[in-house]
Amino acid sequence: MVRIVGYTPDYREKVLALSLRAWEPVFPLVRDSVPGFVYEAFYPLGWEERQYRDMAAVLDNEPENVAMALESNQLVGWVCTRLHPEDSMSEVYVLAVDPAHQRKGIGRALIDYSFDVGREAGMSMVLVETGDDPGHEPARRVYEALGFERWPVARYFKNLSD
Repeated sequence: MVRIVGYTPDYREKVLALSLRAWEPVFPLVRDSVPGFVYEAFYPLGWEERQYRDMAAVLDNEPENVAMALESNQLVGWVCTRLHPEDSMSEVYVLAVDPAHQRKGIGRALIDYSFDVGREAGMSMVLVETGDDPGHEPARRVYEALGFERWPVARYFKNLSD
């Protein structure tokens, strides 16, 4: 049975390691889907270094927004929920489930927890963002199945070295 609990710093390295495992199958597909100069600009030292640094910043700077999924006291996933009261909106900012535990309802439990955080804070809607590349396709399927509606966004990059 999965329990959702507040983040504590003694789980920091486990959360970061889980994050890298969760995104390991995604980033090769991202790399193949975007212009090389864009990928290199975002990940000059590799996606692992950037992802570790970005997720560490979330844990270190906003631990109160993070919750963990534990199964028999083993970390199996985590979520970061941000609140944007100016828009009456909560945001599922990070959602990660250990690949060995995916497709078992853990992601759903974490999303439901995030929804509850937003509701309890009086928010009227929730946002989640993900990539439009093949690596993020499973995430898009989940979000659409949960009733999220897509907002059309176009993001363009131009190499200034050309």
